[in-house]
Amino acid sequence: MRYLVTGGAGFIGSHLCEQLLDLGHEVLALDDLSTGRFENVAALEDRPGFELRVASVTDAGVVEPCVVDCRAIFHLASAVGVRLVVDEPVKTIETIVGGTDVVLRAAARYRRPVVLTSTSEVYGKSEKIPFSEGDDCVMGPTTTRRWAYACAKALDEFLALAHWYESRLPVVVARLFNTVGPRQTGRYGMVVPRFVEQALAGEPITVYGDGRQSRCFAHVLDVVDALIALIGRPEAHGQVFNIGNDEEITIRDLAERVRGLTGARSTIRMVPYTEAYTAGFEDMVRRVPDLSKINRLIGYAPRRDLDQILADVIAEHKNDRHLPE
Repeated sequence: MRYLVTGGAGFIGSHLCEQLLDLGHEVLALDDLSTGRFENVAALEDRPGFELRVASVTDAGVVEPCVVDCRAIFHLASAVGVRLVVDEPVKTIETIVGGTDVVLRAAARYRRPVVLTSTSEVYGKSEKIPFSEGDDCVMGPTTTRRWAYACAKALDEFLALAHWYESRLPVVVARLFNTVGPRQTGRYGMVVPRFVEQALAGEPITVYGDGRQSRCFAHVLDVVDALIALIGRPEAHGQVFNIGNDEEITIRDLAERVRGLTGARSTIRMVPYTEAYTAGFEDMVRRVPDLSKINRLIGYAPRRDLDQILADVIAEHKNDRHLPE
């Protein structure tokens, strides 16, 4: 089968393209390389069945022929990272909502199944832990730019499920929880690669806030396997699924773990949110997924724990810096 992967040169998208090719499928990757990188898919360029088209997902004239050319769609293209959300909120909202609208309109026209990747951010400031797919979303005020990303992705979900309701367009919403692994960059505030880069450079590891906020980190290869399994299940159409790992760790403890695994002598420096981002910045205290729904449907359970994730990221960064393993 030939798949369209929007955001195919991104961190998650490139792993998805690679896995689909390994399974014997053909892949058309669409990416404007604004946050994705050609280096992520350079090794795929010579593989039979792979094609990269460099263009924006918001360009309907480009997206429609891509949709026609493929049998199903993984829609991953999006603005990414807290830094981009805070610094460029207009671009964030327009890219997310506009791109998804273009993709879903074309998919509806040609009846192509779609897996839409959303985010755990849509749960907002909810204090009900773990987060289940049917839980309320508790957002912050519109005057705080940090919530623009969460609201835009929630609107994506509403739009996808509206297409399912009105025309039975086969769509699946996948809410991803802190996906990490090789090829992820720390440029946009992603915490694991940023900590690893700082530790290997012997710089202070900067923890934002008080460090007591906790997260659960999933290996990108576990996430990709789940996405591929979902697109092949008609029972998933019109539904929302959490994908991630439920191994919880505070960000302060994560910094300690990275420092220990890298053997770094870095200090750990606490940085107020107002210094790291902007005045009035808010963060989620805990973000833990309930994985029971996706486990019931496809038997999903994360196979790689946090130590394996960190080992893979550290090995990649050491290789980039030509450091011994």
